[in-house]
Amino acid sequence: MSATRAARPAVLGIDLGTSSVKAVVTDGDGRLIGQAVGDYPVDTPRPGWAETDPWAWLSATVSAVRAAVARSRATPLGIGFSGQMHGIVATDAAGDPVRPAMLWPDARAVGQLAAYRRLPAPVRARLANPLSPGMAGPLLAWLVEHEPEAHAATRWALPPKDWLRAQLTGRFATEPTDASATLLYDVPGDRFDDEVVAALGLDPDRLPAVLPRAAAPAGELTRRAAELLGLPAGIPVAAGAADVAAAALGAGLVEPGTAALTIGTGVQVIRPVAALPEQLPADPITHLYRAATDHGWYAMGAGLNGGSTLAWVCRTLGVDWPQLYAAAATEPAADDPIFLPHLHGERTPYLDTGLRGAWIGLAAHHGREQLLRAALEGVAFAVRDALEVTLTAQHAAPQLRLAGGGSTDPGWRQLLADVLDRQIYAVDVPAASALGAATLAARAAGLTDEPTALAQRVPPVRAAAEPHPQRVDHYRQRHARFTALVRAVRGTPPP
Repeated sequence: MSATRAARPAVLGIDLGTSSVKAVVTDGDGRLIGQAVGDYPVDTPRPGWAETDPWAWLSATVSAVRAAVARSRATPLGIGFSGQMHGIVATDAAGDPVRPAMLWPDARAVGQLAAYRRLPAPVRARLANPLSPGMAGPLLAWLVEHEPEAHAATRWALPPKDWLRAQLTGRFATEPTDASATLLYDVPGDRFDDEVVAALGLDPDRLPAVLPRAAAPAGELTRRAAELLGLPAGIPVAAGAADVAAAALGAGLVEPGTAALTIGTGVQVIRPVAALPEQLPADPITHLYRAATDHGWYAMGAGLNGGSTLAWVCRTLGVDWPQLYAAAATEPAADDPIFLPHLHGERTPYLDTGLRGAWIGLAAHHGREQLLRAALEGVAFAVRDALEVTLTAQHAAPQLRLAGGGSTDPGWRQLLADVLDRQIYAVDVPAASALGAATLAARAAGLTDEPTALAQRVPPVRAAAEPHPQRVDHYRQRHARFTALVRAVRGTPPP
């Protein structure tokens, strides 16, 4: 190891996304000095299923970490994690998966939600989250009923990033940001809810211990893992955080009164929460999770149809992303078709896994350009639906920050500003989740404390798009039509 490389204090952040893993190396001041990405597929062996072979995560992580560290010319002194939320990896006692990981877009466990609906209202209120089949609790209950052999072979049921961290440390544990997103967690009590676990017929011993916070030390890099990654053994490893919580940390979104919109595979509208209300609703339509900071929570409106739906549109119509975004700059017309983007069902605000997409109102003079523009509008309308129930008058935020790889095109940003009727501010923080993971790594390694780390995470924010009054009125009318069409497509809401 060269003296130059050894002399540079640095930490490593690993963000395990749905279809790719990002590795970043930051220096002692939190600046990005190396990064790399590794891809892997999401498999759909049956309609409504979403799975990945966890070993593909590990292979991609090894490649990304080696490349990022080489580019940084530094040796990390700590490692932190961020990861896709809700899914589950069922493993044996050694940590080897007994079946493919089940991921957050997975809808197979919709039948298991009936057990949740039978819970008393005060118990449901403790979960602090709407019912979704892609969360760990319903997925584990599905495994018990439909794959009893795999369930019998399961020793640990781990969130995705916690499985990856276990491969590097040999320690099986989770932490509050991911645990609170399982539909098995008493959010006010900050622990797994024994009553819910029992009602679902689950074994509490299969659930990992919950470390006290995202920045808590969760072990050290084992010799075997060190050889895989090309790093020294014994590097301290942080517990890490769910990707949205890590992104909020990485983008400096930790104070109440702020809000962010992220468009990636899905859509998230988040706002920090300093204290829980005295009474939580039994059947909420927005999510409430622990934050990646030592204290606090965040509320989230979650949409399933962001970049994933737009990618489908590109494939189906045979265009690339620049061609899609170019349609955002074209002039809208009153008779343009309406696009319902709900290819994957929807969470906020409908909580309807059976909701489906459509182009409606097609005429012979419509062409590909109108279809593309309608698709962008449809996703923007879905964003508006999530935003309106997350940033209510009671929880207004004067500034809406826009982040995520699916929100950088100027025309797309302008369309969002017009549809949302809000000025949009861009946060120039690439790989925010991975940077949040690196922040947690620095804390676990004892290189910084939380106030210092948060001070480093004050990002540059600039005005990116201001709504045009004429188009705001146009989109207000179009959104009203969109809402009426969604209701018509849904028919009778599911029980």
